[in-house]
Amino acid sequence: MEPAVLRDDMVDSLQHESKGCVRSETLSAAMRSVPREEFVPDGREAYADRPYERLGTRVLAPNTVGRLLEALDPGADDSVLVVGAGVGYTAAVLAEVAAPRTVQAVDITRRLVYEARENLANAGYGAVLVDCCDGAEGLPEYAPYDRILLEAAAVRPPRALLDQLAPSGRLVMPLGTGEQSIAVVSPEGDAERLGGCAFAPMLVEGEQATTVERNRTRREDRELAERAARRRKGWEFDWIDWD
Repeated sequence: MEPAVLRDDMVDSLQHESKGCVRSETLSAAMRSVPREEFVPDGREAYADRPYERLGTRVLAPNTVGRLLEALDPGADDSVLVVGAGVGYTAAVLAEVAAPRTVQAVDITRRLVYEARENLANAGYGAVLVDCCDGAEGLPEYAPYDRILLEAAAVRPPRALLDQLAPSGRLVMPLGTGEQSIAVVSPEGDAERLGGCAFAPMLVEGEQATTVERNRTRREDRELAERAARRRKGWEFDWIDWD
């Protein structure tokens, strides 16, 4: 089946009342235009509504992209920063809404930066700037931003990102750790929570996919497993009546 047909089917499903992830015509048109197969090379996965693992990062499911960008509500004249460029798909959708030269993206993992640059160029969005840096510091060289999208969870909005917002700007991010919600944050730090979500935590230096400790989630999983291995097993609890 042709990719354009698969794109239309994908967006139709996101607009259906059963999901309702995409509501605006602007976002609908943008997602119908971006060739997702350039960012998710596995043809079976490109238009499936589920996340995809690539180079040590999770490519967001289309419904999650829709939720984030509806909350972000970018305009045609907005300058936009994406923190957590990943493979570049979200930045490409934003480049369809705003001018590609007004969209910047950063990622802490260098090989993802190279991947995003190549994918964006192949998809026709080579004008989108992608840089390698600590996302919590943003990209002050191009500030202020009308919109900032953070694609990783944090306990609180990073101060540097709030400082880089225009006076009427907004930051959209997964807020929280154990219990997360997509939040729209004002330059003053006031947050409006829109609904639950589950994102990997924002990485800090030393936790890139190319380091020994890939990220906090994997590290925490390992530590929890080690602690669980030292706990007593079911047959060791005297309150269990095995007879």
